[in-house]
Amino acid sequence: MNAPAASILVVDDEPDLRTLYELTLLREGYRVETASSVQEAREHLKAHRFDAVITEMRLPDGFGMELLQDLRDQQRRERCVVMTAYGSAENAVEALRAGAFDYLTKPVDLKQFRSVVASAIQGTGGVPAPRAARSNGSSRSANPALGAESSSASTALDRLVGESEAIRNVKQRVAKVSRGMAPVLIHGESGTGKELVAQALHASSQRADGPLVAVNCGAIPENLLEAEFFGARKGSYTGASQDRDGYFQAARGGTLFLDEIGDLPLAMQSKLLRAIQERSVRPLGSTQEETVDVRIVSATHRDLAADVQAGRFRQDLYYRLNVIEIVIPPLRERREDLPALCAALLTRIAGESGMPVPQLTDRALNAIAAHPLTGNVRELENLLHRAVALSDGDELHVDEPTNGAAETLTTRPAPPAPAHEGSVSTAPTSSGIYASTSADTGQGPQLLASGCTVPLPSDLQAWLDQQEREILIRALKEAGFNRTATAARLGISLRQIRYRIARLNITVPNDQDPHDDLG
Repeated sequence: MNAPAASILVVDDEPDLRTLYELTLLREGYRVETASSVQEAREHLKAHRFDAVITEMRLPDGFGMELLQDLRDQQRRERCVVMTAYGSAENAVEALRAGAFDYLTKPVDLKQFRSVVASAIQGTGGVPAPRAARSNGSSRSANPALGAESSSASTALDRLVGESEAIRNVKQRVAKVSRGMAPVLIHGESGTGKELVAQALHASSQRADGPLVAVNCGAIPENLLEAEFFGARKGSYTGASQDRDGYFQAARGGTLFLDEIGDLPLAMQSKLLRAIQERSVRPLGSTQEETVDVRIVSATHRDLAADVQAGRFRQDLYYRLNVIEIVIPPLRERREDLPALCAALLTRIAGESGMPVPQLTDRALNAIAAHPLTGNVRELENLLHRAVALSDGDELHVDEPTNGAAETLTTRPAPPAPAHEGSVSTAPTSSGIYASTSADTGQGPQLLASGCTVPLPSDLQAWLDQQEREILIRALKEAGFNRTATAARLGISLRQIRYRIARLNITVPNDQDPHDDLG
């Protein structure tokens, strides 16, 4: 016996559009009820339970957001899709933050309409997808599939190792926001595990059966960005011997993870914004746009809000990406997770190398804890790789940190304002912290005497820029002003080093124009 088709409530005050949506959904095999106002919709909701509610943003007697709020207040299971033609970017972001499953921009593309509705229906307590979807084998059966999805989501969350309050908050937020389609921005320092969080979001979502396509935005040459993201047609550029899909097409029905989104050039940012807003892309060399159904998850270690203020990142793209933010704490803020992290990493390292798992003694753990681990989990993994390779016997032997590293662990920089270009003033602090010294002196940080205080900088961004400028000048000098070698030494891309040289107005010898190769 076939299960009943999913039930949908459509709310729109325009009769022609309401009929169009109703007929489209009926052809897909859904049961449909319609309403023309907030009051009429509330009466339907009071009398019946639905699997999804599709509502116009503005209605004669109120707003579709009121229905969304009603569903939340009553803790009902209906997923809400909001349609808007009024200030679409701001209203769509507001709806997603309020808990809408997804949004559609008028005039609505019917192919996209059907896709969004199908996504909303899936995972609503085992309600089957309509007949058309079942015939394609794309539906998820009620109980076994849901059990498999739950297991997959649990496994993905388990990879976020730790039981500290900070990491528990991250897991809870991932589980909560994975259910919708709202874009997510993951923020965290380098090495904190941003891609693991993205994987957990994907595995916990109703898109877990679809692809997860991860893109390092800082690693793609600028002249290839458009073709890599949106695809290209045969002959669209030299060497394009056949049609090829881009990342958006490859991620159809799944999640597109944009890592280091802050490294995208401004020109590409505007094209990405349009693709996200319109949910369609135009491959290079094509005159036709292609509809794409992807969820956008992005990540960065940068302060994008500051980049927006400085004109380095588009404000409209920032608000479109940052509908929901997940902040990953650095390892220094959850050191109670070190034992569990070390155990998990050692098990994986030993498995990859075909060696028995070495014993993690208290002595080894104390030695690890003595390291500053400013590179977060990535640095911890590197430290354990080295320890496993150099250890003899069954016990793990970890090198003690150098004096400088050990001192850095217990002290945090409190920068004074720069005195002048090429030098940084220093002053002792009450807690024995480091102050920066000029990069031109060649001296490392020095531990300052206790009993004094360091004045806070009056302009933090200017102070940070000065520090970055001095580090870059020093690195460039040591590399003979070879930008490629400098970028490798500092662990950033060539495009990033070029961007920083231009932004900080650093003149490179034998360069007619220090900005000439920035593209």
